[in-house]
Amino acid sequence: MKRNFFVLLLFVFVSAIFISCGSKNSNTDKLSGVSNTDSSGTKMDKNALPVISFKEDFHDFGKIKSGEKITFAFKFKNTGKSMLIISNVSTSCGCTVSAYPKQPIKPAEESSVDVSFDSTGKHGLQTKSISVYTNAEPAVTTLRIQSLIIGEIDN
Repeated sequence: MKRNFFVLLLFVFVSAIFISCGSKNSNTDKLSGVSNTDSSGTKMDKNALPVISFKEDFHDFGKIKSGEKITFAFKFKNTGKSMLIISNVSTSCGCTVSAYPKQPIKPAEESSVDVSFDSTGKHGLQTKSISVYTNAEPAVTTLRIQSLIIGEIDN
């Protein structure tokens, strides 16, 4: 009886793995809110997709004092052949805020994802990530900021 239970449990577990692996791209499309398909539902040619090319994907603010609010603009260019749409930008922490263009970015056009970090109450080395969701391939680009927070701001 116990053996049959374990065989059934193993079957359910293996089936769940195969089912979840069969739809590996659907999660990315759902997360980005934008699809790389045309109006008929056919996947677009990868050569025709937009490409988001950041000048840098990491910025180190260096040493700052706790309580400072700092900003950085991650500059990018659409190096692809179609309109780039940023559907969402999310951050790993509430202390990090971002602003991004809401309108489509034409091929060869440049823009930026602006990131603000509030170091209030933070100490030591801080590394935060910013996820940029687009209709490009890959659909998610991760940016990172870092700072070493020392002391307090003098009031």
